[in-house]
Amino acid sequence: MERLLVLARHGQSEWNLKNLFTGWKDPGLTELGVEEARAAGRRLKAKGVQFDVAFTSDLTRAQRTCALILEELGQSGLPTHADAALNERDYGDLSGLNKDDARAKWGEEQVHVWRRSYDVPPPGGESLKDTVARVLPYTMREILPRVMRGERVLVAAHGNSLRALVMVLDGLTTETIPSLELATGVPLVYRLKDDTTVATKEVLDRD
Repeated sequence: MERLLVLARHGQSEWNLKNLFTGWKDPGLTELGVEEARAAGRRLKAKGVQFDVAFTSDLTRAQRTCALILEELGQSGLPTHADAALNERDYGDLSGLNKDDARAKWGEEQVHVWRRSYDVPPPGGESLKDTVARVLPYTMREILPRVMRGERVLVAAHGNSLRALVMVLDGLTTETIPSLELATGVPLVYRLKDDTTVATKEVLDRD
């Protein structure tokens, strides 16, 4: 029985392009982001991947990425579940600010701590630890049981919410996970064993 789980970070958003902290704000995809999502779908199609169900966040950029991937696979009508549990990390008071302006205001070192530490949140926002604390229960309740039943599952979400899943799947530590970078529009294809450990992992990177 195939136990397939594919994780895909959304394509480039308008605020990614402008170098802004995005978090729970809801900008759309750029033209490049649309193409990144479509290209992810084409790479999955070339591998013969099909899905039984998809999960995404409450945010437009992830939902559109999910829809574009499924469109390229000829699966536009696939059952898709959207939930805020898979939203990007909430950057609180940093949301909407240019990252360079934030460094000028609070200092390079402080902004680096907010962005890259595991358990230090920005003002009014979430740490990566907080994000993990909401992503993992939802995954264990809604996503992983489907994978273990043999359903082929797509999760289209965000850099930090997907870090929470990769942390568990790849056995990463709280020290190593903050430095992990997930590229926009690059699917991670996991095949799991019956004890939920990873049998194989494939990164469908751009050519």
